[in-house]
Amino acid sequence: MLKTKPNLESRIGTMKMDWSIVYDMFSGKNNSSFGWDEHRQLIVVEDAVWDSYKNSHKEASQFKHCSFPYCDQLTTIYAKDRATRKDA
Repeated sequence: MLKTKPNLESRIGTMKMDWSIVYDMFSGKNNSSFGWDEHRQLIVVEDAVWDSYKNSHKEASQFKHCSFPYCDQLTTIYAKDRATRKDA
């Protein structure tokens, strides 16, 4: 058995969780003020909107100025299998 397997599984879980946070920001309901900068690979939003959002979503604060490469690829992988609140 590979010793790196638990590390890879952990990293994949972390990437999926981070992707979920970022994806909710720019595609969630009532989040029309959020956008995605393809060139810099990060969320773009006005400061006032960001301040309001991060108060209720503490886990999102790390993505204000942090790029999130591979977002498009992770969206392709995870978006279709994602549970919605309606039937979750």
